[in-house]
Amino acid sequence: MLAAIATGPAQSAGPTYVQGRNIFIETGVEAPDRSPTWYAPMVARPYAPTFEMLATRGTQGRYLAYTYPVTLKDMIRFHGHDCEGTTHVANAAWVAFKILFPDGIIDRSVLAGITGDSPCWSDGVAFLTGARVQYGNLGFFRDKRYSHAIILYREDTQVAVLATWKEGINNIPGEPVMLPGKITWHPKITMKEVEALKAVVKSAGGKPTPYQVDLMRYQQWVHINDILEHPLTDSYSAQIIPNFKWADWADPNKSVGHPIERSDTRLKNYPYRQRPIDSGP
Repeated sequence: MLAAIATGPAQSAGPTYVQGRNIFIETGVEAPDRSPTWYAPMVARPYAPTFEMLATRGTQGRYLAYTYPVTLKDMIRFHGHDCEGTTHVANAAWVAFKILFPDGIIDRSVLAGITGDSPCWSDGVAFLTGARVQYGNLGFFRDKRYSHAIILYREDTQVAVLATWKEGINNIPGEPVMLPGKITWHPKITMKEVEALKAVVKSAGGKPTPYQVDLMRYQQWVHINDILEHPLTDSYSAQIIPNFKWADWADPNKSVGHPIERSDTRLKNYPYRQRPIDSGP
């Protein structure tokens, strides 16, 4: 797997399956959990993303015939807490998936990802793609300017998409926006306010005032709920990376030297028996 990732160019190749031609997957058969809770208050906002995920039937199983929904609530449970990073990475992934999976069915068995080393962003990419460091398909950017961007790579079609926030919702002091585009709506809290507070908290050496901690949380809460009141393409950009090579983007010093070959999805396209009952091998 790692060698294929390292050399695969971003040109069109044959997908693992084509919906409606050689596979028939039903979507929307389970209602996504969009009920707000104390740990996921933003999940009910109008543009909070929902993902239709395709999985296989157990270990060494074939593709299922249905998708299951994933929301920000599911991602927060996996990550361990509600934070702005989890929402940002979900939103960036949503616009990337629109390019990678135009039929809306996200196949986690063909995905790899590159992210910054923030726990929020890396957990989000791992959860949505199934990529893991030990399999050699979850990487971390060489170039720190991309720390709050993501690359999602579809191994079967060999297409890689870079996605990140637009100028106007970026709030990391000193970090540039790595794709063109600015928001045209007006945030309730300016990014200068957020960046200024983050800079103060960071310079406090891990000992900010209690008020600063409360204020930063409040600003993040307003920021995320504000973004999710607008279509995600208003706030995030995505584009295909031509001639993509994994080694050009991923830091080799943050990888496993001898990745484990993943085997639990290798029979996802296995043929069915010709007869309902077969006593043979």
